[in-house]
Amino acid sequence: MRRLFRQTLSGVAVAGVALCIAAVFAAQAAAGGNFTCSGTFANPGVLAGTINGNVSVTGFCAVNAGPAVVKGNVTVAQGAALVAAFGAENSTLTVMGNLIVQQDGAAAIGCNPDSSPCFDDNPDNPTLTVTIHITGNLLANGALGVVSHNTTVGGNIEQHGGGGGFTCDTSPGIFGAFGSPVFSTYEDGVVGGNLSITNVNSCWLGTARMAIHGNASYVNNQLADPDAIEIVSNDIHGNLSCRGNSMTWDSGDLSDALFPRFPQPNTVDGKRSGQCFYATPLTEGGPSGPPNSF
Repeated sequence: MRRLFRQTLSGVAVAGVALCIAAVFAAQAAAGGNFTCSGTFANPGVLAGTINGNVSVTGFCAVNAGPAVVKGNVTVAQGAALVAAFGAENSTLTVMGNLIVQQDGAAAIGCNPDSSPCFDDNPDNPTLTVTIHITGNLLANGALGVVSHNTTVGGNIEQHGGGGGFTCDTSPGIFGAFGSPVFSTYEDGVVGGNLSITNVNSCWLGTARMAIHGNASYVNNQLADPDAIEIVSNDIHGNLSCRGNSMTWDSGDLSDALFPRFPQPNTVDGKRSGQCFYATPLTEGGPSGPPNSF
């Protein structure tokens, strides 16, 4: 299923977003004080330059006109979307406070050629990388979805509730504009504290190739795609705990089918518990791995 999402967000979406960029109205960054980035999918607001305060995102906001530095918090309001996954003019995003995604809001931040090409990159030969730096926490409460790549978070990542419901139907919101069902993923990044994901009901959820300096916890998440939750190839310095989830996997699919799979075990310095104690089967009906092998 992850292949489908990559194709959706790096292929189909590129053409639509590229057309949007041509129609962008550039809301200029304020030299001081707070700032609101507001627009529509067809006519996005633009976040660029240095903001010496907080940023509120309403509607649709893109970071696609060079680096953006926010010296306070960035709050994605209810139903709004922040997209900072454009390689044009090195459009990185630095948030010196927290990134907060509110009820039914969405954020797509960071991109790279291998796991999630930038929206404006060449889908046939991607080469661009955009990094995101958040000094504080990444907090999502009731968010529709969070798609994060190449992101360094100094504090914690916490995603609680939301997710658009237990379905893989195309979403009517920002994911639907990209032709995708709702999903959340954290890949190719660093978390200085803990990662906690609880009570998310969605299509798909994953955590891959993350350096997590605290604990990683997945509790009561229900995903409609049987390939979720993929927790693969992470380096976790604390504990890894999983309970009450629809399913967890420490392996990847070799085709569009669920099986067979190839192992992508995690490195865990602390204790593994619950659903993340035994490695998951690699063949249908096959055995689980030994203890402490997830």
